[in-house]
Amino acid sequence: MVIKVYLASSSGSTAIKKKQQDVVGFLEALKIDYSQLDIASNEENRQWMRENVPGEMKPTSGIPLPPQIFNEQMYCGDYETFFNAKEDNAVYEFLGLTPPPGSKEAKQAENSQKLHNGSGTEEHLHDDATRKEIQEAEQNGDTHPAELEEDAPVETDAQEEKEEDDEPEDEEEDESRKVAEEENQDEGDEDKEEEQGSEEAED
Repeated sequence: MVIKVYLASSSGSTAIKKKQQDVVGFLEALKIDYSQLDIASNEENRQWMRENVPGEMKPTSGIPLPPQIFNEQMYCGDYETFFNAKEDNAVYEFLGLTPPPGSKEAKQAENSQKLHNGSGTEEHLHDDATRKEIQEAEQNGDTHPAELEEDAPVETDAQEEKEEDDEPEDEEEDESRKVAEEENQDEGDEDKEEEQGSEEAED
Protein backbone atom coordinates (compact mmCIF):
# COMPACT_ATOMS: atom_id res chain seq x y z
CA MET A 1 0.00 0.00 0.00
CA VAL A 2 1.29 3.41 -0.97
CA ILE A 3 0.51 6.62 0.87
CA LYS A 4 -0.53 9.39 -1.51
CA VAL A 5 -0.14 13.03 -0.57
CA TYR A 6 -2.01 15.47 -2.78
CA LEU A 7 -0.32 18.89 -2.70
CA ALA A 8 0.07 22.06 -4.72
CA SER A 9 3.67 22.68 -5.78
CA SER A 10 3.01 26.27 -6.85
CA SER A 11 0.60 27.36 -4.12
CA GLY A 12 0.71 31.05 -3.28
CA SER A 13 -0.38 30.39 0.32
CA THR A 14 2.44 30.29 2.84
CA ALA A 15 0.24 28.36 5.31
CA ILE A 16 -0.51 25.63 2.75
CA LYS A 17 3.17 25.31 1.83
CA LYS A 18 4.12 24.91 5.50
CA LYS A 19 1.48 22.26 6.08
CA GLN A 20 2.62 20.31 3.02
CA GLN A 21 6.24 20.46 4.21
CA ASP A 22 5.24 19.24 7.68
CA VAL A 23 3.42 16.20 6.30
CA VAL A 24 6.13 15.26 3.79
CA GLY A 25 8.95 15.84 6.28
CA PHE A 26 7.28 13.68 8.95
CA LEU A 27 6.64 10.82 6.53
CA GLU A 28 10.29 10.94 5.44
CA ALA A 29 11.47 10.96 9.07
CA LEU A 30 9.44 7.80 9.73
CA LYS A 31 10.72 6.29 6.46
CA ILE A 32 7.19 5.70 5.24
CA ASP A 33 6.86 5.16 1.51
CA TYR A 34 4.67 7.81 -0.10
CA SER A 35 4.10 9.53 -3.41
CA GLN A 36 3.38 13.20 -4.09
CA LEU A 37 0.62 14.07 -6.52
CA ASP A 38 0.62 17.68 -7.67
CA ILE A 39 -2.81 19.22 -8.20
CA ALA A 40 -1.41 22.52 -9.50
CA SER A 41 0.08 21.10 -12.67
CA ASN A 42 -2.20 18.09 -13.13
CA GLU A 43 -5.93 18.68 -13.54
CA GLU A 44 -6.66 14.96 -13.26
CA ASN A 45 -5.06 14.81 -9.80
CA ARG A 46 -6.99 17.90 -8.73
CA GLN A 47 -10.29 16.41 -9.88
CA TRP A 48 -9.66 13.01 -8.28
CA MET A 49 -8.73 14.59 -4.94
CA ARG A 50 -11.86 16.78 -4.86
CA GLU A 51 -14.14 13.88 -5.72
CA ASN A 52 -12.69 11.45 -3.16
CA VAL A 53 -12.53 13.67 -0.09
CA PRO A 54 -15.65 12.82 2.00
CA GLY A 55 -18.31 15.49 2.14
CA GLU A 56 -18.04 15.94 5.93
CA MET A 57 -14.31 16.71 5.55
CA LYS A 58 -14.78 19.40 2.93
CA PRO A 59 -14.75 23.08 3.96
CA THR A 60 -17.80 25.30 3.64
CA SER A 61 -16.61 26.39 0.21
CA GLY A 62 -16.85 22.76 -0.91
CA ILE A 63 -13.29 22.72 -2.30
CA PRO A 64 -10.79 20.75 -0.16
CA LEU A 65 -7.37 22.34 0.15
CA PRO A 66 -4.04 20.50 0.09
CA PRO A 67 -2.48 18.60 1.66
CA GLN A 68 -4.92 15.69 1.48
CA ILE A 69 -3.68 12.21 2.44
CA PHE A 70 -4.83 8.85 1.04
CA ASN A 71 -3.81 5.24 1.46
CA GLU A 72 -4.34 4.06 -2.10
CA GLN A 73 -8.08 4.72 -2.57
CA MET A 74 -8.82 5.06 1.16
CA TYR A 75 -9.08 8.57 2.53
CA CYS A 76 -6.96 9.18 5.64
CA GLY A 77 -7.46 12.87 6.35
CA ASP A 78 -6.25 16.40 5.92
CA TYR A 79 -3.49 18.29 7.70
CA GLU A 80 -5.53 18.89 10.88
CA THR A 81 -6.36 15.21 11.41
CA PHE A 82 -2.78 14.27 10.51
CA PHE A 83 -1.44 16.73 13.09
CA ASN A 84 -3.76 15.35 15.80
CA ALA A 85 -2.64 11.79 15.03
CA LYS A 86 1.00 12.90 15.25
CA GLU A 87 0.39 14.47 18.66
CA ASP A 88 -1.23 11.23 19.89
CA ASN A 89 1.55 9.02 18.48
CA ALA A 90 -1.04 7.38 16.24
CA VAL A 91 0.24 8.25 12.75
CA TYR A 92 0.44 4.63 11.58
CA GLU A 93 -3.14 4.02 12.67
CA PHE A 94 -4.15 7.25 10.92
CA LEU A 95 -2.49 6.06 7.71
CA GLY A 96 -3.95 2.55 7.99
CA LEU A 97 -0.49 0.99 8.41
CA THR A 98 0.91 -1.48 10.93
CA PRO A 99 3.41 0.25 13.23
CA PRO A 100 6.93 -1.21 12.94
CA PRO A 101 8.39 -3.05 15.96
CA GLY A 102 10.18 -0.68 18.32
CA SER A 103 8.18 2.40 17.35
CA LYS A 104 6.39 4.46 20.01
CA GLU A 105 3.03 3.53 18.56
CA ALA A 106 3.89 -0.20 18.61
CA LYS A 107 5.07 0.02 22.24
CA GLN A 108 1.90 1.85 23.26
CA ALA A 109 -0.25 -0.81 21.62
CA GLU A 110 1.80 -3.58 23.28
CA ASN A 111 1.60 -1.99 26.73
CA SER A 112 -2.12 -1.45 26.34
CA GLN A 113 -2.59 -5.10 25.40
CA LYS A 114 -0.45 -6.30 28.33
CA LEU A 115 -2.31 -4.08 30.76
CA HIS A 116 -5.65 -5.37 29.54
CA ASN A 117 -4.61 -9.03 29.69
CA GLY A 118 -2.74 -8.63 32.98
CA SER A 119 -5.61 -6.98 34.81
CA GLY A 120 -8.00 -9.67 33.65
CA THR A 121 -5.63 -12.43 34.83
CA GLU A 122 -5.13 -10.81 38.24
CA GLU A 123 -8.87 -10.51 38.79
CA HIS A 124 -9.33 -14.15 37.82
CA LEU A 125 -6.59 -15.31 40.21
CA HIS A 126 -8.02 -13.17 43.01
CA ASP A 127 -11.47 -14.67 42.54
CA ASP A 128 -10.06 -18.21 42.59
CA ALA A 129 -8.04 -17.55 45.76
CA THR A 130 -11.05 -16.05 47.55
CA ARG A 131 -13.23 -18.98 46.55
CA LYS A 132 -10.60 -21.45 47.83
CA GLU A 133 -10.34 -19.68 51.21
CA ILE A 134 -14.10 -19.79 51.66
CA GLN A 135 -14.23 -23.52 50.85
CA GLU A 136 -11.43 -24.28 53.35
CA ALA A 137 -13.14 -22.22 56.03
CA GLU A 138 -16.43 -24.07 55.51
CA GLN A 139 -14.67 -27.44 55.75
CA ASN A 140 -12.99 -26.44 59.03
CA GLY A 141 -16.23 -25.09 60.42
CA ASP A 142 -14.86 -21.56 60.57
CA THR A 143 -16.55 -18.50 59.23
CA HIS A 144 -14.54 -15.93 57.35
CA PRO A 145 -14.65 -12.49 59.00
CA ALA A 146 -15.47 -10.90 55.72
CA GLU A 147 -18.42 -13.26 55.34
CA LEU A 148 -19.69 -12.30 58.78
CA GLU A 149 -19.57 -8.65 57.84
CA GLU A 150 -21.35 -9.32 54.58
CA ASP A 151 -23.99 -11.57 56.18
CA ALA A 152 -24.67 -9.22 59.09
CA PRO A 153 -27.96 -7.40 58.56
CA VAL A 154 -27.48 -3.79 57.78
CA GLU A 155 -29.84 -1.47 59.51
CA THR A 156 -31.15 1.01 57.03
CA ASP A 157 -32.30 4.55 57.67
CA ALA A 158 -35.88 3.47 56.99
CA GLN A 159 -35.67 0.81 59.72
CA GLU A 160 -34.20 3.32 62.18
CA GLU A 161 -37.01 5.76 61.45
CA LYS A 162 -39.56 3.00 61.91
CA GLU A 163 -38.10 2.10 65.32
CA GLU A 164 -38.18 5.73 66.37
CA ASP A 165 -41.80 5.98 65.24
CA ASP A 166 -42.68 2.83 67.21
CA GLU A 167 -41.32 4.17 70.50
CA PRO A 168 -43.93 6.93 70.99
CA GLU A 169 -46.72 4.45 70.25
CA ASP A 170 -45.43 2.16 73.03
CA GLU A 171 -45.35 5.09 75.46
CA GLU A 172 -48.91 6.08 74.52
CA GLU A 173 -50.10 2.50 75.09
CA ASP A 174 -48.49 2.43 78.56
CA GLU A 175 -50.14 5.72 79.52
CA SER A 176 -53.54 4.52 78.27
CA ARG A 177 -53.14 1.31 80.27
CA LYS A 178 -52.29 3.23 83.45
CA VAL A 179 -55.27 5.57 83.01
CA ALA A 180 -57.61 2.58 82.50
CA GLU A 181 -56.27 0.86 85.62
CA GLU A 182 -56.72 4.02 87.68
CA GLU A 183 -60.29 4.44 86.44
CA ASN A 184 -61.07 0.81 87.28
CA GLN A 185 -59.57 1.28 90.71
CA ASP A 186 -61.64 4.41 91.34
CA GLU A 187 -64.81 2.61 90.28
CA GLY A 188 -63.98 -0.25 92.66
CA ASP A 189 -63.48 2.19 95.57
CA GLU A 190 -66.80 3.87 94.82
CA ASP A 191 -68.58 0.50 94.83
CA LYS A 192 -67.06 -0.35 98.20
CA GLU A 193 -68.17 2.98 99.67
CA GLU A 194 -71.71 2.43 98.39
CA GLU A 195 -71.85 -1.05 99.92
CA GLN A 196 -70.59 0.27 103.28
CA GLY A 197 -73.23 3.06 103.16
CA SER A 198 -75.97 0.52 102.51
CA GLU A 199 -74.89 -1.68 105.40
CA GLU A 200 -74.84 1.27 107.85
CA ALA A 201 -78.32 2.35 106.71
CA GLU A 202 -79.67 -1.16 107.36
CA ASP A 203 -78.15 -1.19 110.84
